Amino acid sequence: MIERWPRIAASFVFSASLSVCASVTLSAAESDQLPANYLAGMNHPLHINNAGGLNGKGNIPTPHGFPLGVDTLTNFTDHFEEQGVYFDGTAHHIWEYSMVGNTPNQGATTTFNAPIVPVTLDLRNADGSPRFVNGHPLISHPDAFVQPVLNSPVFSNASFSSSAVPTQITDAIQKAEFGNHASSDWHTMLQPVVRTGRTMVLIRGTYRFALNSDGTCCLFVLVDANTFANELFPPTAPPDNSTVMGAAEVAGDITTKDISTFLFPNTFLYFNNDPTQCCVIGFHSFDIEPGDASNGNQLRFYVMNYASWITPGVLGTVFQDVTALSHEMAELYNDPFVGFDGIHNVTPFWLNAAGQCQDIMEVGDVVEDLPNPTFPITLNGFTYHPQTVALLPWFEFTGNSFALSDAYSYPNETVITSLSRPQVLNCGQH
Repeated sequence: MIERWPRIAASFVFSASLSVCASVTLSAAESDQLPANYLAGMNHPLHINNAGGLNGKGNIPTPHGFPLGVDTLTNFTDHFEEQGVYFDGTAHHIWEYSMVGNTPNQGATTTFNAPIVPVTLDLRNADGSPRFVNGHPLISHPDAFVQPVLNSPVFSNASFSSSAVPTQITDAIQKAEFGNHASSDWHTMLQPVVRTGRTMVLIRGTYRFALNSDGTCCLFVLVDANTFANELFPPTAPPDNSTVMGAAEVAGDITTKDISTFLFPNTFLYFNNDPTQCCVIGFHSFDIEPGDASNGNQLRFYVMNYASWITPGVLGTVFQDVTALSHEMAELYNDPFVGFDGIHNVTPFWLNAAGQCQDIMEVGDVVEDLPNPTFPITLNGFTYHPQTVALLPWFEFTGNSFALSDAYSYPNETVITSLSRPQVLNCGQH
């Protein structure tokens, strides 16, 4: 199912989030406690697109040469030509995009500071008091997952066919999608740094949980999506420290030049107060804040992703460990501003083999509901499951792909072997 959220929404911008859907019978000791296998029967993903705007923060400029007048991370822009239909139903043939880093033919390495903010969940009673189950506090910590994330191919180097030297997976994907159009020494790298951990306090009724086998919290936590967004993104401009991301901004732990990750422990989102309408396991986004004299009064875009570590088995056998993080990081590289201006990274409507329809350059969404979406990589003694993603030529409807090995997907070049058919508005879906 695809739902178009408003292009001008709240003070944050969602991407097409990586989501899975599950449906089982709730039966547990507490009314909001779920069985350990609650998510094991998940099926194909459902998707949400949201490109947003400001909430009392002024008007966002929509310049043709994006992002004029914006204080944000380094990115390059380009375009392609293809007959298609814009999201308002009009014919369109020039499609522009912005991507993270410097231009492929420029060469050299662009390195982004990549703060990782571990987020603890503090699950409270309805009156806000600390909650205990079986004598254990309902507090879920991410600490055990920080080092495995640092050791993963998202932040550590591994061998890939697109690079002459070991590199990170998102750099390898970017090099593969530009093929011979890129200089051989062109790289876009992440320099991770673990920042101060933050805590998200949730009130009973806005979450569901499952306990570990020893009765401690928590095997996983499901959170109402609207509540999660309200507790993550700053509600005010300038931001205060009342939310997770606001506190990180105020402390200087993340900046507009960074690619920031908010790392959660097995934390997935549901909709409409219904845990069966689940689960978002990550999204990439940005927070928009006003500028001041220190940055020439330019708007500030803080580019980020929320990703959950996924303990193997919690979501079945497909999505594990850094699947969500790799998905969101690849999309962030290819679509850092989520089509917010209605120009950049909006594409002709595409339809993947599973029937998913979109019109935005969300490279992970194309693949996540196809067979064999992950690409196992053993690194630092652990087998990780990052996701294969679609490459730029696939969105360009390019009959002869200019990507590495004429591929449309990477690292697994066999996941997508053909183009989408040309599509009408919303792919003819209602």
